[in-house]
Amino acid sequence: MDVSSCGKTVDEAKRNIQTAVRLFLEEAEKMGTLEDILIESGYQKDESNHWIAPKIVATELIGIS
Repeated sequence: MDVSSCGKTVDEAKRNIQTAVRLFLEEAEKMGTLEDILIESGYQKDESNHWIAPKIVATELIGIS
């Protein structure tokens, strides 16, 4: 899944990426590909058929100067 966005400020960029992700997921659901995308992204269903997110193993912030 590749989704990107930008903004003039950090807050605007955050709002824009949230919108982009929401629209991506809504469109995938309409196209019938959402389950395939979630599985490919490491999500799994539990016994109750609820989606379980993959565990985050690391995060890193990198600055460019």
